[in-house]
Amino acid sequence: MENNLERLQKVIAQSGIASRRKAEQLILEGKVKVNGKVITTLGTKVSKEDRIEVNGIPVEKEQPVYYVMYKPRGVISSVKDDRNRKTVIDLFGEEVTERIFPIGRLDYDTSGLLLLTNDGEFANLIMHPKYKIDKVYIAKVKGIPTKQDLSLLKKGVRSGKDFLKAVHVKLKGINRKSNTAILEITLHEGKNRHIRRMMDELGFPVLKLKRERYGFLDLKGLNPGEYRPLNPKEVKQLRHLAIKNVK
Repeated sequence: MENNLERLQKVIAQSGIASRRKAEQLILEGKVKVNGKVITTLGTKVSKEDRIEVNGIPVEKEQPVYYVMYKPRGVISSVKDDRNRKTVIDLFGEEVTERIFPIGRLDYDTSGLLLLTNDGEFANLIMHPKYKIDKVYIAKVKGIPTKQDLSLLKKGVRSGKDFLKAVHVKLKGINRKSNTAILEITLHEGKNRHIRRMMDELGFPVLKLKRERYGFLDLKGLNPGEYRPLNPKEVKQLRHLAIKNVK
């Protein structure tokens, strides 16, 4: 019987209601019931026969789905927004009925590749910085960084309580007339406004930012606001990439 039990937060995440981290928060806040009883202990295990409710809504496991989207600027990387701004979920058609959510986030003014799913375990695997999946950005900045500046980005800079660093940085082009530069920046983690804050600390404010690649995935064939489902091979490759990197 023990082999048929799964952690409560994992079951909630697999239902598409929330990521595993959010599911843990919901449990701690007393918003989850199992067979009518409020559960506040992380690690509680449940079976397929148990009746689970989150905020009074029964949990039903959905078939996992996975999408890649070309997020436009001026859209929130969230399921909903308390200021009623357009979210990435608003860009999906009615044919997508699953309760999907973005894996990580791109800032309001940042465009580019965003993954969405209803699979909380997959989201946690792909998003965690320890799995070292390359996230490649193209940034247009004010000013022209030197080799020393680019080296500092890889060493890391302090911004408030955070230590922000890039894995790779490449100068792609400069325009002395407009005093701007184009950089290719690779991250493994993505803290809030990571690249913008990092560049601000060095005195090169970001004018435009786009995520062009996530692991082996790119935006080929997609226009801003468009999306497509990942095929089973791509999902498998992403899982393999994350697991391989942590070994």
